[in-house]
Amino acid sequence: METAEKDKKILLRLPSSLWEELAAWAADDIRSINGQIEFLLTECVRQRKKRKQYLDSEKKE
Repeated sequence: METAEKDKKILLRLPSSLWEELAAWAADDIRSINGQIEFLLTECVRQRKKRKQYLDSEKKE
């Protein structure tokens, strides 16, 4: 259970309207709301890294 020891816990305040949208989206994707938020954040970080690599390669040309 090493990964659980490495996980960080945060308090996240969301407007109820956003919470409801995330809950519906999570249900559609068969995830918990926590799992959905983690998935979305992971995807955003992945896309940011990809975009940064692209911009870095453009600078080199």
